Formats: sequence, C-alpha cells, structure tokens
Amino acid sequence: MRFLLVENDVQTGQKLFRALREARYTVDWIRNGKDADAAIACTNYAVVLLELGLTDIAGIDLLKAVRTAGNPVPVLTLAGPDDVDARIASLDAGADDCLIQAINARELLARLRAVLRRKAGYATSRIGNESLSLDLDMRTLHQDGVASPLSAREFALMHSFMERPGSILSRGQLEDRIYGWGREVESNAVDVLIHSMRKRFGQSLIRNVRGLGWMVAPSTDARAASTGLRH
Repeated sequence: MRFLLVENDVQTGQKLFRALREARYTVDWIRNGKDADAAIACTNYAVVLLELGLTDIAGIDLLKAVRTAGNPVPVLTLAGPDDVDARIASLDAGADDCLIQAINARELLARLRAVLRRKAGYATSRIGNESLSLDLDMRTLHQDGVASPLSAREFALMHSFMERPGSILSRGQLEDRIYGWGREVESNAVDVLIHSMRKRFGQSLIRNVRGLGWMVAPSTDARAASTGLRH
C-alpha cells in the first residue's frame, strides 16, 4: 500500500516517514507543493498526508485543487496544535481528517486504518466477506476462517483488489499501488507476487482477465465469472 507524505519540515517528515515505513507501508516523501501536485495527478495513492504550511503552495490550495480535479484520494492534513482555523478550513475543503503534526505514531496509524476502511465501505478493520477478508490492523488474510499473515507487498496487493472487489487492475495499476515512486520495478514483479499468493492461498484467489489484468471476484466461490477469466 502506497502513501504520499507531503511535509517540508525535515524533523517532522523524518518522524512520520519512519513511522509509516516501520508499519510496512510504501511511502513517497515530497517536501514541496509543486512536486506533490504532480505526483498526486499521476499516481494512485492509498492516502495522502498533507502539511498545510507548505512554503511554495499553501496546503489548503493544493487540497482544493485535488478536490476540484475530482480526485477522491483520502487526504489527511497536518497542522500545528494551535492552527484550529487551518484544521477546520481543511476539513471544509475536503480533507478526510486533520491531525496535529506532533501526533503519536500509534494514533496516526489508527487514523489511517480508519480512513482506509471507510474508503472501502466498512465500519471495522476487516474488509471483505465471510469467505475472504483482509484485516487492515493485523495485516492478515482470512480465508475460510483461517488467518494468515502477509508481507508488506502481499498486503498492498490484496488491499488493492479487495477495496474494490470485482474491479480489474492492470499491471501498471498494481505496480503503481505497491512500489515506491521512481523505483525500478522488474517487468515480472507483479507476476511473481501473484504467483506466490496463488501458491499460498489457491489458484482461484486471484483471477487473470486476458489482456486486461487481474481481479479478486466479489464472490469467493470457484466458478468463473465469464469466459474471459482463467486461473
């Protein structure tokens, strides 16, 4: 799962970046609004953490531009403890939550999980159904009552599929969600990851749609949804 951190203060940025990386998230850290605007426009992030006090572009203006463009990416804004007006303005402008920059790492991660599950349309940390679900808190995949821990990339892969069950994701979309900005990605990296998941959890877990990409079916039974699907 890939996050964007937009923070121009080095000390604060390092703290937030470290907390996210230790939680096994892929993080792109950008320190100015201009580059952040470009990154948001061309990258499918799970969440954006946005400092309101940027020096080149006001964080609130960047947020408004993102929402004006129709981009629904969850945005959590960051402000000082005394910047009440700025926090209120960001919420009114479309932020999903607003945090103080000195936030405790555990609270930060909990708020991120809450935003992610709301985005997926669930009230608890478990998204999916009785047969197949993903626990956003424990990073485990539950298949027919059996819980299995996932690596960071396995978790990012399954979250990409399960936040929108039934959607087909291309190789490029999956690379965009799993790997860091500007990183060299092997041409078969997604294939290897999917092969590993199928080996662990069964061939029917992730289905290939010829010429388009892969999907996790809304229903976890073994039937093919159409003639275009194969295991």
